[in-house]
Amino acid sequence: MLRIGCHLSSSAGYLEMGKTAAKIGAGTFAFFTRNPRGGAAKAIDEGDIAAFLAFAEEHDIKNLVAHAPYTLNPCSSRKQHVFSPKIRCATT
Repeated sequence: MLRIGCHLSSSAGYLEMGKTAAKIGAGTFAFFTRNPRGGAAKAIDEGDIAAFLAFAEEHDIKNLVAHAPYTLNPCSSRKQHVFSPKIRCATT
């Protein structure tokens, strides 16, 4: 089955992404695991995830795509002041 979706903001949590996907008729979506320009990831909210999983099951939302931040591309620069934060971001 072909699933159509889009990129959604994760700032309000997983359940809100699911609700947005359902509202626009998407059967899937992509989201950044953290700010796309780098930085620390938000703490995982187990309750939000459980609520999203139940909602996704009910609305047939599947096959999500977790998009890593752009800063994780270690090939974009070998200059130490640019490369080091990318390694820190990838390992946190």
